[in-house]
Amino acid sequence: MSIRYGAPPPQRYSSQSSQYRQSPAPPPARTPSQYGAPQGAYYGQPAYGAPPGGPPAGADPQLWQWFSAVDTDRSGAISVTELQAALVNGFDLDTVKMLMSIFDTDRSGTIGFNEFVGLWKYIQDWQNVFRHFDRDRSGSIDGSELAEALRSFGYNLSPTLLSLVEQKYASGPTDRYGPPPGITFDRFVRACVAVKTLTEAFQRVDTDRDGWVQMNYEQFMKIVLSAP
Repeated sequence: MSIRYGAPPPQRYSSQSSQYRQSPAPPPARTPSQYGAPQGAYYGQPAYGAPPGGPPAGADPQLWQWFSAVDTDRSGAISVTELQAALVNGFDLDTVKMLMSIFDTDRSGTIGFNEFVGLWKYIQDWQNVFRHFDRDRSGSIDGSELAEALRSFGYNLSPTLLSLVEQKYASGPTDRYGPPPGITFDRFVRACVAVKTLTEAFQRVDTDRDGWVQMNYEQFMKIVLSAP
């Protein structure tokens, strides 16, 4: 018996799932629309001059301006605190740290311009994913929208697991007498990346692809602690 996993986000919003397929990046953004942010700049309008040294050859002038606006200490790189302060939708610190860990490819603890370009596109692409599944245009993802999104990514989670994901990444305290509050954009990204990370970690241990694994305590803790 085999079990199906998946990998968000696919290149198209398909409902088909696939077993142990590769994990592509979020679908490319067709238009630079910013969900819940001022048009034209996800980080806010640039307000500072260029960092020392000027833009790299061939750099997008607009992206360089935005990078310069975020780099408030003029160091030529963006720190965690600078990035969190610049994200206009109030990203929580855990999500900002996750983004830093993904795009800080040289492990310097900061984001340089080239890393920033990748981060910028990643956020734009996830914005389009979020907009697609926010059916009621409420600015957050509810339980049914989350289930639809994860199914389209290939993750056929049980109702119990879906409820746990929704409660864990809800944007506020859960009222036991009402439905969980919606998942905001930043927490939606983190939820999807967490499901992806945990699934891929499980796949590496599930060598015979039957959906069951045997592992020791240290292996289990490594998998859990690696999730965003």
